[in-house]
Amino acid sequence: MDVSVIIITRNTCALTGDAVRSVLAGDPAVTKEILVMDNGSADATATALPTEFPQIQLLHSETNLGFARAVNLAARQASGEFLLLLNSDARLTADALTLALDSLRTNPDCAVAGAQLLNTDGSRQNSIANFPTLATELLNKSLLRRLSPKRFPGKEQHFPAPIVVETIVGAFMLIRRSVWDALGGLDERFFFFFEETDFCLQVRRKNLRVMHLPQVRVWHGQGQTAKQVSAAARVEYWRSRYRYFAKNSGAFTRLALRAGLLVRLLADWLAAGLLVGLTLGKSPRWRLRLKVCSALAGWHLRGCPSQAGLPR
Repeated sequence: MDVSVIIITRNTCALTGDAVRSVLAGDPAVTKEILVMDNGSADATATALPTEFPQIQLLHSETNLGFARAVNLAARQASGEFLLLLNSDARLTADALTLALDSLRTNPDCAVAGAQLLNTDGSRQNSIANFPTLATELLNKSLLRRLSPKRFPGKEQHFPAPIVVETIVGAFMLIRRSVWDALGGLDERFFFFFEETDFCLQVRRKNLRVMHLPQVRVWHGQGQTAKQVSAAARVEYWRSRYRYFAKNSGAFTRLALRAGLLVRLLADWLAAGLLVGLTLGKSPRWRLRLKVCSALAGWHLRGCPSQAGLPR
């Protein structure tokens, strides 16, 4: 088996169906299996997907296990030489798997590869990321990419050939199975967000490469699952960010991060409140922004309780 495609879904039945179709429409010379992990969905996932796609392996959990744990469970059932972690809101172009597999096979020291993610209009999304630092988390990422494009590569740049990067955006994440097994999969302490970033960091610490493959194109809905529960998802993002720094950084960095983020949160909350007032509450964008900031502020005031965030 060339590749095992792992898709985690939670209440994204239609999107997941599109993702599965895109995998099946690829080069038939690539031997592949598709494992879909239903992470506590309340929609028609459990019945609709196996009816339309009897060739997939559908795994099911009654509760939301989180992304990392769900992927690890699916990976234990996989038999491919490579693992592809594919978001449920992503769709492969016809040659994506072939090009990606060829690239990893010709670069044996590459352990992880990511694709060029695209919006529905064909414009580029950010597909490359830096390892989180005080600069990336406290300053504007778009500004950093413009001021220092070599240090902070992003969608503003065109890459004519594959490049080595720090980490990738995990909507399409092709992983050499031997490396996956050696590292023990994703760290399950990350419930949602930062798990792929942490995995790439552990890969780099093994002196292996992470690569961005611009010739591999993947359409991506950019967070359709998280947008369904934006405030809860942002709590999970902040929790995972704190966890990443707790695992991989020193005490001073962790303290500076928390202090800086709280100052930014206060400023964002005040600005959102002011703009809601100025627009008389008629702007959905600013109402949502205020709701998210208020949820984050309340989470911190309650001592960052573990039960807050996405439903388990």
